[in-house]
Amino acid sequence: MNKQKLHSGTFQLEKKLGPMTLGSFLKSWRLSLDLTQVEFSQILNLSSANLCDIEKGRQLVSIKKAAQIANMIGYSEGILIELALNDQLAAEGFKIRVKTEVA
Repeated sequence: MNKQKLHSGTFQLEKKLGPMTLGSFLKSWRLSLDLTQVEFSQILNLSSANLCDIEKGRQLVSIKKAAQIANMIGYSEGILIELALNDQLAAEGFKIRVKTEVA
């Protein structure tokens, strides 16, 4: 699947379900693989408490960590970085959403 289709897929999901966060994306990804938080946190090299906090939106993920997670699960860095940036903007009270573009 090319990266343009991935962005289109994210847009379609958000159109149906509302704005996606990095936490909600990771939870969906984990559940689609039928993994527990403990199992998935080991794959991501995080504690299960950290993963829980990320999934529930209590902890933000840095841009660098979002890229690392993308590489660990074999997904687009651009999309996870975009989600991390949008989470950070929302946490600061900005009503701005950014879109990434892979150069």
